Amino acid sequence: MTTREGAIGVLMPRDIAARHIVAFAQRAEAHGFDELWVVEDLGYRGGLVQAAAVLAATARVRVGVGLLPASARNVAFTAMEIASLAQLHPGRVDIAVGHGMPSWMRSVGAWPKSALTLLSEYISVLRSLLSGQLVHHEGQYVRIDGVQLHESATPAAAPPVLAGVRGPKSLAVSGQVADGTLLAEPVAPAYVREALEHIAPARPHRLVAYNIAAVDDDPSMALTAVRPALAVVGEPDWQPHVAPLPFHEDLAALRARCDTPQEFTRTMPDEWVRQLAVAGTPDQARSRLADLFDAGVNSAVLTPVGPDYLASLDSLAAVL
Repeated sequence: MTTREGAIGVLMPRDIAARHIVAFAQRAEAHGFDELWVVEDLGYRGGLVQAAAVLAATARVRVGVGLLPASARNVAFTAMEIASLAQLHPGRVDIAVGHGMPSWMRSVGAWPKSALTLLSEYISVLRSLLSGQLVHHEGQYVRIDGVQLHESATPAAAPPVLAGVRGPKSLAVSGQVADGTLLAEPVAPAYVREALEHIAPARPHRLVAYNIAAVDDDPSMALTAVRPALAVVGEPDWQPHVAPLPFHEDLAALRARCDTPQEFTRTMPDEWVRQLAVAGTPDQARSRLADLFDAGVNSAVLTPVGPDYLASLDSLAAVL
């Protein structure tokens, strides 16, 4: 049996057809994936509802929500929802909380003046509530006056709360207040090592990493499959992900020369694609995952690419 140093998960695509949600989750569990993560992107589906649906339809796979924007929900009511999931499905729930994409949160009037302060307050209070504590907190953003989950609604073990963040200051906050960090794609080993330096955790801290992924016996087919999903890496918000890579300046220059994201991904050198995704033959993908685990990743989460997400999931299972 092949051994590995970390968990391997899969991400449920945000635009998967509703009729395939349960089938995707059940197939991921049947293949043997350790984790299944769902996303909450503005205009798509709610993360907690998706998590409830797939937890109820599966028996073993661990389900993560990545991520819930801190400014979108009152922390006490969020704690109630999460606690319910953790009671109904003990030991199978992970929650990541983050800033949310600034443009999305501004579009709904929910971007705070200090996203760092809000995130720190929110995660600290959320973790306290989930552990059954009586909470009094008068913060800049989070105000809780004597709230406690009823003993009947408090999970026997509080689920881990991770921070879904990317920049140095946010990573430092994660190390201070969260049980772990969720890194959005792309995550190369160099970014992992740099992120861990900023996190500087003083206690056990789990690191979850998303990556666009495709597995094919023909490595060129796998590289072609992931290219469209890498269009975002040329945008400013993704700078922390690519800055640790030796070709980051060349990547920025290429994006500046290209008129469209499609041209950018089409002309990107194959070697860059290999560094920015988990793509190739099963052996090549396993080698890439091993590099991530060696760098400090605890859970490597693979994001399938379309158009047939169920078929993509089947192909990704070749790494297991």
